[in-house]
Amino acid sequence: MSDARAAAPGTLSRPASPGTPARAAAPGTLYLLPVPLGAARSPLDDLPAATIATVRNIDCFVAENARTARAVLGRMGLALPLQALAIQELDQHTPPSRLPELLAPLLAGRPMALLSEAGCPAVADPGAALVALAHREGVPVVPLIGPSALLLALMASGMSGQSFAFAGYLPVPAGERHDRIRALERRARTEGQTQIVIETPYRNTSLLGSLLESLAHDTMLGVAAELTLPTQSVRVAAVARWRSGPAALPKAPAVFLIGPPAEAVAARAGVSASKARVRPRR
Repeated sequence: MSDARAAAPGTLSRPASPGTPARAAAPGTLYLLPVPLGAARSPLDDLPAATIATVRNIDCFVAENARTARAVLGRMGLALPLQALAIQELDQHTPPSRLPELLAPLLAGRPMALLSEAGCPAVADPGAALVALAHREGVPVVPLIGPSALLLALMASGMSGQSFAFAGYLPVPAGERHDRIRALERRARTEGQTQIVIETPYRNTSLLGSLLESLAHDTMLGVAAELTLPTQSVRVAAVARWRSGPAALPKAPAVFLIGPPAEAVAARAGVSASKARVRPRR
């Protein structure tokens, strides 16, 4: 970042090689700032006071989109005017060669916050690359408390929260997508592990169609859409029941969950309870 400040008087700076930003004796802290899951939600409603207090005086931010980030930050009651905030963009098109520039304020000793378009940064989010670089450079990383669509969907699904995996986005080509869905289903059925995937909102209905085509009739499927918003919906049912009704979803953020058949879950729970009863006392 071009406006990185020099180290404060009295601090030592590590000599920098040509093209490398000057480094303070102690780097700043990278705060991972969650944001509401929908534009209609106020940060003051969804973020703890401690989270907002932590970033109140920060003036350096990295976000996927500077305009939407500025709108969120403007509703957080920050101590500084919006015009004083430096917001650098990091999205899927940002070349890795630019990451050191984004990290420069931290190496100069200034705190910085990373935020995504919605929910927790660095989870299914290009900001993960900046966090990884921060660790390599010895920059402290502090995650702050806020909403996570993945965990909210898992909580609402009734599926296993003891063992789950986030598989991110599925392949777009139909054949590859089918194979990936079947692989996730096998894992859910053999290990009892909840499989979580997401999709770009305008492809929600297409993904749902692929899931209904590829999954077995008794596999459990959950869809949690527009979480925390007045229009939120959570539906969990066997694939056979999904197939009996309309298969259309809103073009809004959604989380898809794949779980083993309900009978398998009940049987597994029965085995676990039986083992618990015969466990020897110590």
